[in-house]
Amino acid sequence: MTRVDFYLLENAADGGQDAAVCKLTHKAFHLGHRIYILTSDLSHAQRLDRLLWTFSAGSFIPHGLTSELMETPLPVLIGPEQPPPTFDDVLINLAPQVPECFSRFQRVAEVIGGAETEKTQARDRFRFYRDRGYELQTHKLALDAQSVNA
Repeated sequence: MTRVDFYLLENAADGGQDAAVCKLTHKAFHLGHRIYILTSDLSHAQRLDRLLWTFSAGSFIPHGLTSELMETPLPVLIGPEQPPPTFDDVLINLAPQVPECFSRFQRVAEVIGGAETEKTQARDRFRFYRDRGYELQTHKLALDAQSVNA
């Protein structure tokens, strides 16, 4: 059964959610996972695409947008559309609703920023998962100022 982790940003400054996504992606990639980052729109996907190249000077995470044609399969894809069927390991959900495909993934990470609308939508998603018996974990993330401004 899918495990769902909620990551609550304690100091949710501008860019905090994106920095947290980059850190989670970095960690999951280095643990050998394939990751799909589901965004709410293409502009957010493009912003994360750029940030994953620059957020840490010493890291390299091969990734791309789902809208790009890739000859070589990548371990990390980003996009606002449903993930390709070959992705079923880790889903990082940044969309406001529960993705239809979430249950095919081993793990789902819900990264929650500080805006009240984000928190309200996250509570709805939490109830959705809980009411269906999914294993839920909640983590508080504190990002330093350098991470937020990356």
